[in-house]
Amino acid sequence: MKYAFVGLGHRAQMYVDALLGEWRDAGTIVALCDTNRTRMDYYVERIGQEVPCFAPAEFDKVLELADAVIVTTVDATHARYVCAALDAGRDVIVEKPLTIDADGCAAIAEAAERSTGKLIVTFNYRYSPRNSAVRRLLMRGAIGEVTSVHFEWTLDTIHGADYFRRWHRDRANSGGLLVHKSTHHFDLVNWWLGSAPELVFAQTDLRFYGAENARKRGLEERPERGQGAPGLGTDPFILDISADPRLKRLYLDAEHEDGYIRDQDVFGEGINIDDNMSVMVRYANRAVLTYSLHAHAPWEGYRVAFNGTAGRLELDVVEREWTPPHAAIDPSAAAKEHATGSWERLMLRRHWSEPEEVPIETGAGGHGGGDRLLLNDVFRGPDGDPLARQAGYRDGIRSVLTGHAANVSARTGAPVHLADDGTRVR
Repeated sequence: MKYAFVGLGHRAQMYVDALLGEWRDAGTIVALCDTNRTRMDYYVERIGQEVPCFAPAEFDKVLELADAVIVTTVDATHARYVCAALDAGRDVIVEKPLTIDADGCAAIAEAAERSTGKLIVTFNYRYSPRNSAVRRLLMRGAIGEVTSVHFEWTLDTIHGADYFRRWHRDRANSGGLLVHKSTHHFDLVNWWLGSAPELVFAQTDLRFYGAENARKRGLEERPERGQGAPGLGTDPFILDISADPRLKRLYLDAEHEDGYIRDQDVFGEGINIDDNMSVMVRYANRAVLTYSLHAHAPWEGYRVAFNGTAGRLELDVVEREWTPPHAAIDPSAAAKEHATGSWERLMLRRHWSEPEEVPIETGAGGHGGGDRLLLNDVFRGPDGDPLARQAGYRDGIRSVLTGHAANVSARTGAPVHLADDGTRVR
């Protein structure tokens, strides 16, 4: 296979490195496309040989060279590239979220239906061993029929704060965290339950980040960005992108081309996404989800509990037990993999039985070995996976529309209905 990349920021590296390493027999990298030549040059250097580089206006030339396109651009641009590639008959691998709104979902659905190409949405959380273990238990009916799900996800002041420094802080780019981040979580619930969302109601607010909240808490005047700020090196909310060689090459050294600032102040003006979100979802199988996302917690992880007609299943995950104050100053300290104090526990509680802790078998690499399984699916195929972890465009649409419907509900105060197996706003 001949692979082209569109969007050469941080997220592209996992796929580039895969094709240079363990999956190099799956194909070659034949083209790069990005708004910024400096970032493309970084990846050309990483690839180790000359690769044709193109601006977005030249995407048709990219398609002429490739059999498949890997899309890791800003979320709001996904639909443009996905539809163009599908209409050219190319396979598409796209980072979540598939797109950011109902119009994008409709356009992609139409393109996918008329195309000979295949679309894969890379939901890596499906492949995490703990989440796969939950799927196995629910599929075998370990707690009977699921009646309700309680799902809480906490982003700490390292990971959560970073969304408020970057392009994600503008809802027009990301759809807000209920689309950009929560599509992971909504997809997990759709997949765990084997059902589709039918009704969504939400309440959201921006309570911690942003200039207005900073003023309410009496914070002094803030710098617009990290580089050159008086608090650089001491303020845990000020990111030093010059301290990380990769961030420096991809963003700081590339600013002169497009003006994109990677280290904006999390308490600055212009933030229009929420940091506290509560959502209720009813599914076609009558299960009800109660979900919350909180983006300024002192720890990172999630708790999910399933209530069923035969018992209860509980998964508790602590990915980072506390947030060291030097993490933003030294971005390498922000890695969650094997962070001090991290742990996970899966408990099965059947009616009339003692609780049972279910072992979780993990592997090497990101997300407990899940990233490796995902990449194998992407580049070699799922090979009859009984858990059906590979996600297609309808899976991507269901997850996006749940977040989109939640945004609409929060804005209007009314519930939003979904139709056609969760793939259309009614």
